[in-house]
Amino acid sequence: MSPVYDCRDESQLLSGMRHARQAIGRGELVVLPTDTVYGIAADAFNARAVAGLLEAKGRGRQQPPPVLVPGVGTLRALVAEIPPAVDDLVREFWPGGLTIVLPAQPSLSWDLGDTHGTVAVRMPAQKMTLELLEETGPLAVSSANLTGRAAAVDIDSARDMLGDSVAVYLDAGVSETGIASTIIDATTLVGGAEPRIRVLREGAISRDRLRAVVGDLLEPDPVDDVADPLAAPSATTPDAEAPGP
Repeated sequence: MSPVYDCRDESQLLSGMRHARQAIGRGELVVLPTDTVYGIAADAFNARAVAGLLEAKGRGRQQPPPVLVPGVGTLRALVAEIPPAVDDLVREFWPGGLTIVLPAQPSLSWDLGDTHGTVAVRMPAQKMTLELLEETGPLAVSSANLTGRAAAVDIDSARDMLGDSVAVYLDAGVSETGIASTIIDATTLVGGAEPRIRVLREGAISRDRLRAVVGDLLEPDPVDDVADPLAAPSATTPDAEAPGP
């Protein structure tokens, strides 16, 4: 079985981080904690590794994974433009549970799947994972579960579902919130005729908190009192139809 490192133990943390870096470098998969749920990670610039991530979850190219980054500098390198409203959201909610979909930088040499020229980006509020991202660079990260099953909030659940398809498991205990990130689509803020921020999945950051930052740029609230946060959005939305990190 693939090794599990209890990263609450400093000696195991050092060993686990080293083996995780090495696994990512070899194009293998790693399960790691975030501030929302556990994620399964691959080198975002290794197409074979990203394909392996999708295969491990039982997903196709039409469901590309988001990308986790260590900071705003990396965000700027990955997207074509950061509109002022997105800059405001990043200052307010990063690191944290907000994933932002923007047009990708066209010069990037990567293949995350059928993204239609977009990328979903998040900076997690998890110190250990941020340290790993600083060393590995951007990671394609989806929730650590098989498609159709609940996202893992502890390492045992992730290991039961993903087994030896993952090379290294980093255990940081039960996830802090267990609530998936909120995903917003801000692509129309970049050259769109009708700029509007759409909520593709409701999660850790509420609509009210988003509206407090961007005002009327946020789409109106749904008419229904209870909206389905897992409803499938448009095909341009990476990883939005299921709970993700």
